[in-house]
Amino acid sequence: MKKIEAIVRPEKLEPLKDALLKQQVNGLTINQVLGCGKQYGFTEYVRGNTIIMNTLPKIEIMLVVPDERLEEIIETIISIAQTGKFGDGKIFVTEVTDCIRIRTKERGEKAL
Repeated sequence: MKKIEAIVRPEKLEPLKDALLKQQVNGLTINQVLGCGKQYGFTEYVRGNTIIMNTLPKIEIMLVVPDERLEEIIETIISIAQTGKFGDGKIFVTEVTDCIRIRTKERGEKAL
């Protein structure tokens, strides 16, 4: 099993959720986060004062998928989230050694 953590633009949340649900991916965890990449934010002017906004609003989507579906899900995320501009986000993939459904005590992929 693999855990996918995707950090994407907020406006990509709904299209990404729809695409993942069409692929019968369930068990999404979604968080509103702030962050910055290489661009370190942007400069804004408020009432004549310069303010450097070094964190931007992003959406973090976490899900755990079977190994055989990993590349399919990653390609879906990229196809929806990619604009070709700075700030499109990142995808992190980590190994999951176990999953336990609390209600039934099922383990492994059965618990997904």
